[in-house]
Amino acid sequence: MRFESLRIAGLRCLESVALKPAPGINVFVGANGAGKTSVLEAAYLLSHGRSFRAGSRDVLLKRGASALSVFAEVATLDGSVRRLGLGRESGRWQARVDGDAAASLSSLVQECAVVCFEPGSHDLVAGASDERRRYLDWGLFHVEHDFVGQWRRYQRALKQRNALLRRGGAPDVDLLAPWEAELSASGEAIGRYRQNYLDAVLPHIRAFTDAVLPELGEFSLRYRPGWDDSQSLADVLAERRDRDLSRGHTTVGPHRADFSLAFEQAPLREHLSRGQEKLCALACLLGQASLYADTRGEWPVICLDDLASELDRTHQEWVVNQLLGRDAQVFITGTDVPAALANHSIVVFHVEQGQVAALL
Repeated sequence: MRFESLRIAGLRCLESVALKPAPGINVFVGANGAGKTSVLEAAYLLSHGRSFRAGSRDVLLKRGASALSVFAEVATLDGSVRRLGLGRESGRWQARVDGDAAASLSSLVQECAVVCFEPGSHDLVAGASDERRRYLDWGLFHVEHDFVGQWRRYQRALKQRNALLRRGGAPDVDLLAPWEAELSASGEAIGRYRQNYLDAVLPHIRAFTDAVLPELGEFSLRYRPGWDDSQSLADVLAERRDRDLSRGHTTVGPHRADFSLAFEQAPLREHLSRGQEKLCALACLLGQASLYADTRGEWPVICLDDLASELDRTHQEWVVNQLLGRDAQVFITGTDVPAALANHSIVVFHVEQGQVAALL
């Protein structure tokens, strides 16, 4: 897929921006704080429903602005163009697809695919487990549509069980049991989907780790479903009732899942340097994009924020060469055009004080 147009209003320092990106490599240059990253953030919002920066969606609103909006025309493999939008006004967020209000934020996410490598991407390797769950679930939203229904079932049952637990007192088995049955059925299905996704994405990631981190040996992934899977989730939930009651929430299940990343010569993530963490995260993101392309027949949009600061010249050239010839639309930011792009056909946009203009 690719962006045919992108309109942004009220996002951080971007007051009113309209641009038409090229199908290939687009570079956004400007001084620090000019708004380059916010352009990538707008594209990412349509694909993930959140920013890749820390903080809530509410902090995205430009100071003094009453509303925020991101609209895009997105071209897909079959030649159709979808009109996507995400906006905030009067404290409420609303997603739109082809002019109609979307049933849910996930309905918007499924229509737009953006993968972003940015300064915080190493959290996929070294950060909290919620980053890795989001990585799995975003991939599954796009390659396994039945996953969405199970995920919604699980979230609804989890909310209901937690509400019952917060009542306190002795656990009411008659009230808890139906929701635990729902949690167990949907939770075990989610676990299978996630494990299958990791199995599918692993060879794609290895194709990149073998190239950028050959000294570390073979790369592997290990999924932990969020409970002791030698038992059924239903049995574990029943055993944990008293403990969960004392804590006021459900302590086992897919919402506590994680996966570990390891190399033959670096079996623990603590063995990796910060630079190796970045390269590992980059390989995971490119591997996810590659699996998406294999499954959907087209590449997602690839965003590379502050490429020259995140990677040395050798690895900049490597990632550019990986993307050339793959029919992927690429957004790159930097204070200058990265040296690795000097000999390639690119389109450059200048960003200054929240305004974006194409350079001829």
